[in-house]
Amino acid sequence: MVEGQNFLKVRKFFISIFFFLISINVSFAENFNFEKIVDLDDPWGSTFISNDKLLITEKSGKIKFINLNSKEISEVKHNLNYLEHGQGGLLDVLFKDSYVYISYAENRGNGKTSTSIAKTKFNEKNLTFKNIFQANPPINSGYHFGSRLVIKDNFLFASAGERGEGMIAQDPSKHPGSIIRINIDGSIPKDNPKFSGKPNWLPEIYQIGIRNPQGLTLSPFDKKIYMSNHGARGGDWFGEAKKGENYGWKILGWGGTNYSGIPIGPKWKPGFTKAIHYWVPSIATSAITIYKGKEFSEWNGHALITSLKDQSLRKLIFNDLSNIKEDIIFKGKIGRIRDIQVHPNNGKIYFLAGDSLWLMEKS
Repeated sequence: MVEGQNFLKVRKFFISIFFFLISINVSFAENFNFEKIVDLDDPWGSTFISNDKLLITEKSGKIKFINLNSKEISEVKHNLNYLEHGQGGLLDVLFKDSYVYISYAENRGNGKTSTSIAKTKFNEKNLTFKNIFQANPPINSGYHFGSRLVIKDNFLFASAGERGEGMIAQDPSKHPGSIIRINIDGSIPKDNPKFSGKPNWLPEIYQIGIRNPQGLTLSPFDKKIYMSNHGARGGDWFGEAKKGENYGWKILGWGGTNYSGIPIGPKWKPGFTKAIHYWVPSIATSAITIYKGKEFSEWNGHALITSLKDQSLRKLIFNDLSNIKEDIIFKGKIGRIRDIQVHPNNGKIYFLAGDSLWLMEKS
């Protein structure tokens, strides 16, 4: 009889927790409106050209110019020698001071590709790019290209995935698995790690030991570069880009395992950069931003993390690293989320999710 009563108590407890969680999700959902702006084909990166115009890459190879007011879409011609292979194709895009920067899987011949970066003067009809960086060596793999772009001052930061090659991320004589830092003209900053204590590092490398960093952003508050990393089976994380440091892949597993189930390594150990926040099991982190805007002003300074597998938007309050708070803003509303952009004027949020461009605003 006692066992039966205990069972009923436990059952009631879990039922109450279940309905409590549902009530949280419903309350979040009621606060927002989602609007599909346009349909696209496997969109990957986006950037504001003006308050009402976006430039968007599609992994399959097209660049689209979108008028947010009229919802008109036009295709922009380009000369990029890309190869769509697995996770590779056209990747991130960034507009800054009349120039467009793009990262992409460059076709290097014989099935080999690299995470490369090109630059051109903006033109809404035709973009004639010129490479300013190639990740070497080129690799025959469709995995883990990264790749996001951020400009801070006159420096271009880019994330380059390790292409599924694991320990290559521990080899600073090779680019895959690192954060890249170059000048916006493609030249090498004189204070990069190679010239300040790391003579065996390639001159473009800023940080090593990273698996598949699909999020990179500049905080408008503390002016630091933050990133998200897509782990293996578990072990996603959010952290800071730090000069000359090492996040530990594939010595560290960040809490995850190989897809075979075999452990990779410890979550963290001294001598390596420690992430700010980890997700185990994996949520498949993608793009990130540090929010600054009017629409959700109560979020100013908080990190917004998007995910693919989990199809969620998460908010991290991380000003006190001893007491990080995470909220799930929504989940399963618009599909797998690839990119996030905050409108430069009104602070409304735009997502590339599924095969569409979405707008989120307050109800």
